[in-house]
Amino acid sequence: MGTFGAITPGTDLPRYARELSRMHDALIGGGRSAMRPRPVVQRSWARVLGAGLAPDGAATRALLPLTEVERRRARSPLSGVIDDLTQVVAAVAEASQLLMVVTDSDGVILWRTGSAKVRERANTLGFREGAEWTEATVGTNAIGTAIAEATPVQLFSAEHFEQAQHPWYCTAAPIHDPRTGELLGVVDVSGPAMTLHPTISALVETAVRMAEAQLWRHHEHRLERLRTTAAPLLASVSGPLLLVDEHGWVAHTAGVAATRRIALPRKDRAVTVPGLGMCLPEPVAGGWLIRPAGAATRIRMELDLSDPPAVEVTGAESTWRAPLTARHAEILLLLHQRGRRGMSVAELSSAVYGDPDHAVAVRAEISRLRRALGSVVEGRPYRLADSVELSLTFGDAERLADCGFVRRAAGPAVRALAGPQDD
Repeated sequence: MGTFGAITPGTDLPRYARELSRMHDALIGGGRSAMRPRPVVQRSWARVLGAGLAPDGAATRALLPLTEVERRRARSPLSGVIDDLTQVVAAVAEASQLLMVVTDSDGVILWRTGSAKVRERANTLGFREGAEWTEATVGTNAIGTAIAEATPVQLFSAEHFEQAQHPWYCTAAPIHDPRTGELLGVVDVSGPAMTLHPTISALVETAVRMAEAQLWRHHEHRLERLRTTAAPLLASVSGPLLLVDEHGWVAHTAGVAATRRIALPRKDRAVTVPGLGMCLPEPVAGGWLIRPAGAATRIRMELDLSDPPAVEVTGAESTWRAPLTARHAEILLLLHQRGRRGMSVAELSSAVYGDPDHAVAVRAEISRLRRALGSVVEGRPYRLADSVELSLTFGDAERLADCGFVRRAAGPAVRALAGPQDD
């Protein structure tokens, strides 16, 4: 994480707090100050002022109902590590006059523990379970600013935007899912400003590292349970395969090079796995068995260019239909026309957006298309997978005349069905 503290060893806290207060009053009031805020504080103040918040805002906070707090706790992956987090500060909380709060990714406080005296003071500030501590609601604060900046943040005294928070310090750091990088919440240690010690930053860093390590261990335990549950099945099948959890994380491999994760499996939707080719996931308790579909297995897709467009997919045992965006229908149509040659990112960008400079947008659309239909599109270059047979239906010819993507992407036969061109 690196150093993110607001003070250095030996800082005269009362004097520094007075200097920050004078700077805050001058700059927030639209004046000048010889002292400048730290860059992270300056950026946050600019966001908060732009949102129209006032520094003398009331400390009364709207609290979510307890039932909603309990619901969020139950859904949070952090519920499994909160006891360990609590132990990090429990031994020093009373003596050091601090408390720890843990929020969800929305900045809503779900758990709070620490000094009883400091909890009482925090109540008057609305710093309690069910309160949302984002910049948009309470101004510059370590929790909200850590979310906005996506980095650990420590604030001291008048670095907070609201004057009611000036008697406090707060030190916060985001906690991420170690598997995906997704923000799960924020851990914050706060207390009276004059009790801030440089080691508080290290305390928060330790708490975050411990929480993320515990989350990873929980993930490994879930994969181990999946392997144990599926052991009889795995012993009865032969050939290359993967056993993955409901999110695509690999618990077991046989006959194929190990990989950590595959695309999110969905029933009867094809997924392409390096070393296995096109596969149709088979549900098992707690996850999926992934085996090659075999050369004889074909995925038949019918692209319906009606208004709105849709696709009907027939797999090994079932048929399902899904709506498509016009953009996804256009991409499928282009790839169908190009055949096995496929299209590079630049070629798709030029065909869809009119220039080769939208590579990021093309990759994002392909990713969304794969999430909707499975791995029916291969990469480098982009092309329909070998086992996919795509056919077209054109719907109402009069409506096709209004489909701009059909005019741009379709071949002469399709354009003829769409009627004479207006451009």
